[in-house]
Amino acid sequence: MAYSSRSCDRCSNERRSSFMKWLCSFLKGSKPGEPNRRRPRITAGEEEDTLWQPPVRPKNDPPRNDNEELDRAIAESLAEDVKPPKERNHKGDSNDEDLARAIQDSLNMNPYTPYNPYAPSQAQPRGHRVCGRCKHEIGHGHYLSCMGIYWHPQCFRCCSCGHPIRETEFTLLGTDPYHKLCYKELHHPKCDVCLQFIPTNRSGLIEYRAHPFWGQKYCPLHEQDRTPRCCSCEKMEPRNTKYMSLGDGRSLCMECLGSAVMDTGECQPLYHSIRDYYEGMNMKLDQQIPMLLVERQALNEAMEGESKGPHHMPETRGLCLSEEQTVSSILRRPRIGGNRLLDMRTQPQKLTRRCEVTAILVLYGLPRLLTGSILAHELMHAWLRLKGYRNLNAEVEEGICQVMSYLWLESEILPASSRHAPSSSYASSSSSSYPPTSSKKGGISHTEKKLGEFFMHQIANDTSTAYGDGFRTAYAAVNKYGLRQTLNHIRLTGGFPV
Repeated sequence: MAYSSRSCDRCSNERRSSFMKWLCSFLKGSKPGEPNRRRPRITAGEEEDTLWQPPVRPKNDPPRNDNEELDRAIAESLAEDVKPPKERNHKGDSNDEDLARAIQDSLNMNPYTPYNPYAPSQAQPRGHRVCGRCKHEIGHGHYLSCMGIYWHPQCFRCCSCGHPIRETEFTLLGTDPYHKLCYKELHHPKCDVCLQFIPTNRSGLIEYRAHPFWGQKYCPLHEQDRTPRCCSCEKMEPRNTKYMSLGDGRSLCMECLGSAVMDTGECQPLYHSIRDYYEGMNMKLDQQIPMLLVERQALNEAMEGESKGPHHMPETRGLCLSEEQTVSSILRRPRIGGNRLLDMRTQPQKLTRRCEVTAILVLYGLPRLLTGSILAHELMHAWLRLKGYRNLNAEVEEGICQVMSYLWLESEILPASSRHAPSSSYASSSSSSYPPTSSKKGGISHTEKKLGEFFMHQIANDTSTAYGDGFRTAYAAVNKYGLRQTLNHIRLTGGFPV
C-alpha cells in the first residue's frame, strides 16, 4: 500500500508529540483532587477532542508493563532525532521545552518542607547568603565571608571609623567588623594615670589595678613608681593633671581641694556644729575641749607622746589627747602658689589638762566632710572618757567611734527618708531631731556628696580589726538595739550586745 512522505512525517510528529506530553504529565504527576492514573490522557497534535489510545493487543500477548512502554517511546524519540534537520517536525520545539520544564519541576519537587530557622514560613534555597551589615541577600558576584558571616564587598567597613577594611587582619565583634587599631581604641583598656594602653603580662592577658570605689584603672607598675595619690579620695594623679602639694608629703586633688579646711579658725564652725549634733542625740559634752588643725609632723609628734589608744595605720588623721603637750597649730590659711601652699603660719600652743581630755587634733588640708567625720570620731572618744567608760578594748572603743563618724556622714549627704535603720534607732531615744549643719543651709554639691559616699565606703570596708571589724559589730548592735541601749550595755559589760 502506497503512502506519501507527508503523511509519514505527520504520523511521526504525532507520536513524538504524544510521547512528550505523556512524559511531561508522567513527571508532573496527578493534580490534587485527580485520581492517580497509570496512563494519563494525552491530547494529540492539532485535534484537541481526539484521544490517543494504545494499540489493541492480541489476547494471547502478555501484558507489557509501563517500563516497556517507556522504552518504546524513548526509541521512537531517538529515531526521530537521527533524521535530517529538514525532515524533523519543528512543532516539537515547544514539546521539548515542556519536557525540560517538567523534568526541572520534578527535580525541585519535595514533599517535605525543610526547616529554616531564619525564615520558618519559607525555606531559603541552598546557598542563600545575607549580608551581615545591610541584611540584604547576596546574589551572584563577589562576597566576603568570615566565621559563617557574609558581606557585600562595599559593606565590609569598620563599625567605628566607617572606612573600608582592606587589611588581611581585622577584629570581629559579633557581626561587626573593626580595624584592629579601631577596636583597640574602643575596647582595649587605657591606664587612667599614664593614659596609655594597659600592656599585657607574660601570659598575654591584660592586667591592671582598679580603685574599688572610683573605678580608676591603672597599670600595676604605678604602685611602685611613686605616682602621687590624693590623701583624701586616694585617686592616683593622672599625667595630664597636677595635684596640690601640702608640703608634708601629702597631695590633694582639685576636687578635694575645693572644700578643704586649711586653718583652725576655718574649722571652728564645723566643730561646733558636730558638738550640736551630739547634743541633739542627748550626748552633750559639758567641757569645752580645744580643737586644733595641725600639720602631719605635729600630729605624729603628739601621737608619740600619747600613751593611750590604737592608731589607724598607715596614717592617723586625728587624735584625742589626754596628756599635756605643746602642739604647733595652723594659725592662718596658706595661699596657693602654682601647685604648692605658700606662707603657712603656725604657732605653738601649750595644752593643759583640765579634764580627762586635753584637746582634739585633726590634720589640716582635708575636705570638709572628711574633717567632720574625723571630728565626730574623736569627739566620741572624748565623750566616752568624760562619761566614765573605762578600760574598753580597742575593737569596742574604735568600733563605736566609727559608727558615730559613719552616722554623721549619713546625716550630711542623705535626706532623712533615705537614712539607714541605725539613724532612726537612736533618734527615737532622743528628745530632739538632728540639728541642721552649716552645709545643709547652703546645700551640698554633687562632688561633695560623692566624696561623702566614698568616706562612708571606706569606713564600712576597712580591713583592720579595731576599725573595720569593730565598726561592723558595733553597727549591727546599734541597728538592732539602738544607740542608747548599746552604750548602756558597753558601760556594764565592756562589749556589744549580741
